[in-house]
Amino acid sequence: MSMVETGARGAGSDGGRAAADDGLPPALIVARRFLGTPYRHQGSRRGVGCDCLGLLRGVWRELHGAEPEDPGPYRIDWSTRSGPDRLLEGARRHLREIARADARPGDVLLFRWRVGAPATHCGILDAGDRLIHAYEGASVVSSPMPHAWTRCIAGAFRFPE
Repeated sequence: MSMVETGARGAGSDGGRAAADDGLPPALIVARRFLGTPYRHQGSRRGVGCDCLGLLRGVWRELHGAEPEDPGPYRIDWSTRSGPDRLLEGARRHLREIARADARPGDVLLFRWRVGAPATHCGILDAGDRLIHAYEGASVVSSPMPHAWTRCIAGAFRFPE
């Protein structure tokens, strides 16, 4: 049973990350290259700046080339209360939806913070039940996923091969 199902936390100071990239999913390898990238609203460039959606966009570009669509401008507080579920709809258009229980390192998780609200945060599952995501006001980090966040998962997705 995975952490996404149980909310359990991984052990170890490295969060379970392997020393080498051998055998890791390509999306996870690329996402780890973004670690330390400063937070920048609407950014999507490794080492320059990105937000949570920008992390996914940057990983997509490094894996597949051109992005399938331009998200257009969005406010930092977009869709926090109501409105279309743009993040979830976009993920369904371009990523492969999977069962939460099947999520593994390299897969995308979307979060909604309140019942009935649109998904407004996303990240890439790392080894050791950690999440690679853009931390507002800081940078792209790999942090233990708090148990409370498992209840807020709005969807799980996999990058196309």
